[in-house]
Parts: sequence; structure tokens; C-alpha cells
Amino acid sequence: MTAQKTTSAHPAAALEKALAAYRQDLNEAQWEAVIHDGGPLLVIAGAGTGKTRTLTYRVARLVLQGVDPRAILLLTFTRKASREMLRRASALLDDRCSAVSGGTFHAFAHGVLRRYAGRLGLDRAFTIIDRADAESLVGQIRKESNVPTRGFPTKRTLTDIFSQCVNKDRGLEEILADGYGHLMPFLDTIAGIARQYRERKKLHRFLDYDDLLVELRNLLRTDPELCQRIAESYPHIMVDEYQDTNRLQADILYLLAHRHRNLMVVGDDAQSIYSFRGANFRNIMAFPEIFADTRVIRLEENYRSVQPVLSLTNALIAGATEKYPKHLFTRRPDGPLPRLVRTMSENAQSRWIIDEIRLLTRRGIGLEEIAVLFRAGYHSFDLEIELTREGIEFVKVGGFKFMESAHIKDLLAHLRVLVNPDDRLCWHRILQLLDKVGPKTAQSICDTIIDTRSGAAGLLDAPFSPRLAAVLTPLKELFSRLTREELSVAQMGEAVLAYYLPLLKDLHEDHPRRARDLEQLLEIMERYERLETFLADMALEPPDQLVENGLHLPSGDERRLVLSTIHSAKGLEWHTVFVIWTLDGRFPSLRAIDTPEDLDEERRLMYVAATRARENLVFTCPMQAYDRAADMVLDRPSRFLTDIDADLLESIDEAPDMDWRLDW
Repeated sequence: MTAQKTTSAHPAAALEKALAAYRQDLNEAQWEAVIHDGGPLLVIAGAGTGKTRTLTYRVARLVLQGVDPRAILLLTFTRKASREMLRRASALLDDRCSAVSGGTFHAFAHGVLRRYAGRLGLDRAFTIIDRADAESLVGQIRKESNVPTRGFPTKRTLTDIFSQCVNKDRGLEEILADGYGHLMPFLDTIAGIARQYRERKKLHRFLDYDDLLVELRNLLRTDPELCQRIAESYPHIMVDEYQDTNRLQADILYLLAHRHRNLMVVGDDAQSIYSFRGANFRNIMAFPEIFADTRVIRLEENYRSVQPVLSLTNALIAGATEKYPKHLFTRRPDGPLPRLVRTMSENAQSRWIIDEIRLLTRRGIGLEEIAVLFRAGYHSFDLEIELTREGIEFVKVGGFKFMESAHIKDLLAHLRVLVNPDDRLCWHRILQLLDKVGPKTAQSICDTIIDTRSGAAGLLDAPFSPRLAAVLTPLKELFSRLTREELSVAQMGEAVLAYYLPLLKDLHEDHPRRARDLEQLLEIMERYERLETFLADMALEPPDQLVENGLHLPSGDERRLVLSTIHSAKGLEWHTVFVIWTLDGRFPSLRAIDTPEDLDEERRLMYVAATRARENLVFTCPMQAYDRAADMVLDRPSRFLTDIDADLLESIDEAPDMDWRLDW
């Protein structure tokens, strides 16, 4: 039976009938959350357990029992999520549910500040500036501040840093030391720009997105009488995805709800994976301490995955240091055992996955029902190349498109001119990486090289002014080695990388991440015997697209395989999921291994990846890989998987001749 809208002329009878219908639509734990009355409630909603349904029915139940919809505050992280919940609640009951005060934290803050801005000394006509406007303002201040021309962060990075200070509730020096250590020499200059940014916003009556939350908290803290009035306006507060809240948002909720205590938060500690954005894992773990007598309800019946997948994910998250214990189960007991497949190499991993994808599609599973997930964007580089070679269309979500990244193009440009000395685009790119070499100088040097048809030798032998000669010396030395020594393709790449790394540090403030991308490129180069073949493969245009903020799948005949970072895949699901590069040191990353909090978040990240699978779940990794940054060989599967019992996870080592397949 599906719950219907209440239309009876007898309110008491209609109420009883509707509640009976709701009860039939919900499992026991969901129903308990829906009918909970009075006091703080924490709903731990495991992956795929129907948290949206629970929130929707609770909204409908409150309105059905006579609560003024305007007295209900439903806070979500996207406007789309709020609208969908209220639409579904209206479908259950009637259009009264559309009057519920639903929206994002930022939208709620904006509404309050518009009404009470004067109490903070703000002009009610303040302007909200979006991210692009904020970057432009920071860029203006940066330009006026006479900053160093090389090595200093861009306006985008500066805006990121300032936003992190707010969302993580930490000081500038701490943020730089933690994630931007190479920028510490610029601390005083960056602090000056941050100060001017705040002053300029105040002067022009600007508030950025982060300011909305900051000023709302300030208002609630500094005006207790107004805080109480606003809190009394919303005697029923519900929050979705509570594990993703930051310190600011948790403070705002406390200020609004600590008197009436009718606060329901829904979330999953096991899916808290956004600390880099400011999400605070402590918020959901400390909720019962902050709100005494909190009732905790666990949603554990899963409506997405088969039991073998859930048994694996239960074992996976059981290893977390701090957690709310829960046991996901389903009424779908049958299904294939999850597998861990170790291949001979990274390329063998890519080739094996492609073979399995072809087998799945022959058995009627659409490409759009298959996903390859990874911890970091560069983990999919080799697979992208092989998919393109095989003509398998895919969409990549998160990370960046391999061949469109500036640092990848920079390194390849140095190799391309060896094969094609007349490549003006690459010569211009190479030369303008150098200090004090602008377009005109680059053009002059390029003309000398191409007009004399001397290639790299033209750069080596042509007379230049002493100043320019000094600038060109490192590049000359690089080409001298590349043209006069017998080097393998990988050795050529290593030589260019050694030359390019100092330039990379000056060009990009996120150079550590980009350096790891380039190290991955060197691993790909090791497979090639001829430079021409390598460059030809790199020149192929992958039929993919990058989607920065969410997944937009094509439809119809254009359906594609999904490649996605795990962060971008949260909330989505597929019939079959491959999780690649589950090698200890890559997943978890070496940087996370020594910090218990970071290691636990990596474990939660793998849990999120695993819970995306409905039917088939496969983890893959090469048997070994050399990590250049750490100068060590990685040769163990992820520690998160090696501790799992064999009856939950089947481990398979790939035969060199690849003459076997999984039994799908």
C-alpha cells in the first residue's frame, strides 16, 4: 500500500488513516524517527537506508498533526535536496508542506540577516558576492599589494585559503602550515591581503557566502533576545547530512535549538569524507554530549545493495577507530562475493577492467550502469588512455581531464619538439615558462630555431645576449642531454621532470599535487619503447568531459561509462563498481597513514566507494608500484582490505596470460 493524500472530511479519522498508511510504508526504525516527539534526535542513517524518505514522512506527519508548516525548519546542503523533500512531502499530504521553511544553511542565514542586519551594524542593502566576485576582489587587492611575480598564490588559491579559515574555524597561519606549507614565507603578505579583503567588503557593503554564516552566528551570539525569538519561530528543526556540517553550522544549530531542544539531525558518521571542505567529524560524534538525553536511532535496512556487498562494507567500517556501531542488512541475500583483484601492473589493471566491462555489456549491463571509482583524479590516467584506444566512451567526474592540464602539457611540450622541431606552439610554451622570456623574446628564439631548421641544436648553438644566455642555460643543458645521450622514453621523462620541477614550484602554488600527477605520467612512459608512439597516444582526444560540481549523465545512445573520484560519487549508485588503485600507500595515501584521524577518513572514503555498488563490487590494484616521491615500492593491498575475512572478500592474483574472467 502506498500512502495517499489526506482528503477525509473527518480530521480525526483522516489522521488515523494517514498515519496507518505511513506506518505501512516505513520500516520499524524509520517509523520511530518519524513519530519521535520532543527532545533531540540523532538518526544514524547508513548508506542506502532511506534517510530522505524518513525526513519526508516526518515533515508530512508533523503538518498532518497540526504543526504550522512555517514553524518547521528543514536545513539541507543543496536547494535541490530541500525542494525534492518538500515535493515528496506534499505528494504524501497536501500543498501545506510547501510552506515549510526549507533550504540551505546559507539561504536561511541570508533571510535572517536581511531582516536584522541593522542589529549587527550592517546595511540591509548589503550585496552578496558569489565566488567569482570574491576572487575578482581578492585579485584586485593582490595586484595592488605589489606581491612577488613568481611563487605567490593566485587569487583563486587566496580565496580558497580565506574560505578555509572560516569553514574550519582556524587561523590563517594554521591553515597555511597544514595544507600550504610552501606558502609560509608569504604569511605576512597573505595576512595583509586577507585584512584588506575584509575591509574592502565592509566598505562596499559586501558579504560573501562564508560571511553569511559568520554574521548569523554573530547575530545569535550577541543578541540573546533576538536569538530566542528566532528559535521560538522554529520549534521543529531538522537537518540533513549532519556529518557534513562545519563548526559554524553546528554552532548556529546549537544557538537555535538549545532551549526548545526539538532538533533532529540525520547523517552517517561512516560517510564523513569532506574535512578538506571544513566538514567536522566531531559534530556528529559529539551531538549526544552537546544535547543531553539525545535519542539515537539507527537506520540499518539497506534498499540498494545485495547482502554480500553489505557484509563487506560492515566489516570495512568496523575497523574505524571512532564510530556509531551499525550493521547494514537487506532482504536481498543473494549476490556475488566482492573481489580483490591484483594485476601484474597498472596497465594490466586497465586492460583487465576493460575486458570485464566488455563482458558485462555483452550480458546486458549498460555502460552507464558501471562505474570506476578512485581516490585521486590522477589514478585514472592510464585507464583513460586505454579506454580511448578501445573506443569506449566515458565521462570523468572529479579531478581533471588528463591531457588538458597545464603541467602535463608543459612536460610533453619538451618532448614534442624533439620529434617535431617545427612545433611553434610547443616552443612558445617551453620558452615562456622561463623568467623574463615574454612573447616577443620567445618569438625571436623560435624564429631562429625554425628558420635554420636546427631544432634543439639551434637553441644550443645560437648566440644570445649574456642575460638571455644565462636564463636559457638550464634548458640548453636539458636538450643537450636529450639529444646527445641514448635515453629510454622513461629516462627522457625523468630528465624533463627534474628540469621542470623548479619551474612548477614557481608557476603553481599547488605544485605538490601536480608533481604527483607528473610522477604518474612517468609510470605510463615506462611502457613505451619509442617516444613517437608515446606522444601519438598522448595526442588522442579522449571522448570525455569534466564535470566540476556533480554528475550529469548523458542519455539515450550517448550513455557512457562513469569514471569518478569517490568524493564526487557520494550519493550515487551503480549496478557494478570497480574501485581501482586499492594499494597501500595509494589508498590509503602515504600522507594519511601516520595520522589516526586522516587514516579513519580514508577508511570512510573506501566505505563510501563500496556502498555505491548494487550488485557487483570489485577492488583492483597492481601487485607493486614505485612511489617516486617516497622512493619506495608499494606492494601490499590496502590495509583496509587485508584485514577482511576470506569468506567476505575473494582475493585473486591475475595470471600473466590473463586467460581467466570473473563469473558475473
